[in-house]
Amino acid sequence: MNKDKKDIRALTKEQLRDFFVSEGDKAFRGNQVYEWLWQKSAHSFEAMTNISKETREMLEDNFVINHIRVDTMQRSNDGTIKNAVQLHDGLIVESVLIPTATRTTACVSSQVGCSLDCRFCATARLKRMRNLNPDEIYDQVVAIDNESRLYHNKPLSNIVFMGMGEPLMNYNNVLKAIDKITSDEGLGMSPKRIVVSTSGVPKMIKKMADDDVKFKLAVSLHSAIDEVRTSIMPFNATFPLADLREALEYWYAKTKNRITYEYVVWKGINDKRKDVDALVQFCKFAPSKVNLIEYNPIDDGEFQQANSDAITMYQKVLEANRITVTIRRSRGKDIDAACGQLANKS
Repeated sequence: MNKDKKDIRALTKEQLRDFFVSEGDKAFRGNQVYEWLWQKSAHSFEAMTNISKETREMLEDNFVINHIRVDTMQRSNDGTIKNAVQLHDGLIVESVLIPTATRTTACVSSQVGCSLDCRFCATARLKRMRNLNPDEIYDQVVAIDNESRLYHNKPLSNIVFMGMGEPLMNYNNVLKAIDKITSDEGLGMSPKRIVVSTSGVPKMIKKMADDDVKFKLAVSLHSAIDEVRTSIMPFNATFPLADLREALEYWYAKTKNRITYEYVVWKGINDKRKDVDALVQFCKFAPSKVNLIEYNPIDDGEFQQANSDAITMYQKVLEANRITVTIRRSRGKDIDAACGQLANKS
């Protein structure tokens, strides 16, 4: 990477148009370059074939395109694909393509490492090195869309921000990336097909509501009892459940969008009737659904998947209280691509 040159994708379309005017060229040249950068995901100025050689050389002299590179790609027995993605500064994040019969979902990362300290998550064991830029998030989606078309014969249909990092701790860049992903000048995907998953940062959940975002919200909950949640997610001591609940009430009042709770049941941690009852109470203040997620071990055996009786109990009690519940089987476990397993072992 040349530190003297600006990454051209940091410029807005207007700034690109202004740049060309300042160079004595026509403003529409900026539109052409912008289309190459975003709609066509050009990796180099050389690829911009409808622009003159002299103009491409001038761009080369002034700018860089800090494109990601898929360093390694692993394919699971179940069709899941995990990418180790190298960034322009040599750091690596992971992203995952999750296929089902009807759709393909991209699970993308928003930080290198993570700011939070969830004890059951492999990513949390990596210190947060930096936030991803909007274009680095966008590039992960483009790479997975290409893989979806190549290996599953269909375009990418859904995106979840459940990869490495806490998206709300990189809020501005995540929002800019989603703007590009949903723009007709980018990938043109519907925001209703995008889920941003947070461990629960109350003031940022309220900010999302104030910003009138159109994507969906998921909360990585795992316990509705403060003491239990703090033991597995220590930052809960700073952002306790009462604050989270207040922020989620605010979210629902503003957006009228139901909330999804991601919830893993562990043996001896949150597998008792009192845990289910607390979850039911927490769900009742706003329309919600609960995804019960299979736990994926991260080597040391401290956390173990609860037995099937506990999962059945959760399902029955939630359904009896008219709360939508789904049981999510993990995919890509054989390549460490499942929920909570992304840790850059490569």
